[in-house]
Amino acid sequence: MAQAAAVAQQPPPTRRRRTDGTSRRLPYLLIAPGALLMLAFIAYPLLSVFYYSLRDYNPTKPWRNGFAGLGNFTHAFTADPQFWDSLTFSLKWVLVEVALQLLLGLGLALLVNQTFVGRAVGRALVFSPWAVSGVLTSVIWVLLYNSQTGISRYLADLGMGDYGTSWLSDTATVFPAAVVADLWRGVPFFAILLLADLQSVPRDLYEAAGVDGAGRLRQFRHITLPHLRDAIVLSTLLRAVWEFNNVDLLYTLTGGGPAGETTTLPLYIANTGVDAHDFGYASALTTVAFVILLFCSIGYLRLSRFGGQEEEK
Repeated sequence: MAQAAAVAQQPPPTRRRRTDGTSRRLPYLLIAPGALLMLAFIAYPLLSVFYYSLRDYNPTKPWRNGFAGLGNFTHAFTADPQFWDSLTFSLKWVLVEVALQLLLGLGLALLVNQTFVGRAVGRALVFSPWAVSGVLTSVIWVLLYNSQTGISRYLADLGMGDYGTSWLSDTATVFPAAVVADLWRGVPFFAILLLADLQSVPRDLYEAAGVDGAGRLRQFRHITLPHLRDAIVLSTLLRAVWEFNNVDLLYTLTGGGPAGETTTLPLYIANTGVDAHDFGYASALTTVAFVILLFCSIGYLRLSRFGGQEEEK
């Protein structure tokens, strides 16, 4: 009798399956409104850029507006030398910045990962530039590079250089000056990510390696770097995309000058769209930049085997 009563109290199987199905769908239903809003805010601008890239669209010259087909892309690749100059400089900018930021950030992460007096203060000082906005960073370095009141003035007082020297106006010094300004803010990004991953490395591995006679260099090569591989791949990819799209710092520091020496592709796009009002051609250039970043990102992740297991040697 007791067994029959227990069986009678159990819910019907159909109702249980319906309840389980609802519970599985509930998380997706809860995030659906936010996901749809994000999709709308991302998809609409993206589709608009693709649409206008196939058109001649200049609000100041409406009589020329109309369907252009692939004319904007043809002009970019065959008749616009500034496009190639800006793309070449963008690649140079990304390679130099990401390489230097990675090396310096890794060095800082290894340094502040050690135990020493005042480590908390040291970490705060290392990471503080990353909390500063890009525009504020640009303003700070514009003041530092000012020929009348900046670093060059104090160096001239010490007999190192001439008064009135402007590093941002000289084609020989503008690139190193811009690189240093961006390093100040970009290095902490790598230091933060790599330090977080360093703290997850088991200390037992280093102790065992030390017992086996492995020095610091071998420990770094065979223990630290393998554990940091995914963090390095992810951070370099993110930073490369951000540096490729960097506009605020170079626009504030140099405006793309002197003589177009520091004009990146995104800065050229901004000048084409905002200053020249040629939104059709600017959209075509944006589409080209999007495709370049997409294929470079996919290729980089595949070559680096991000998320996969490291092959045993």
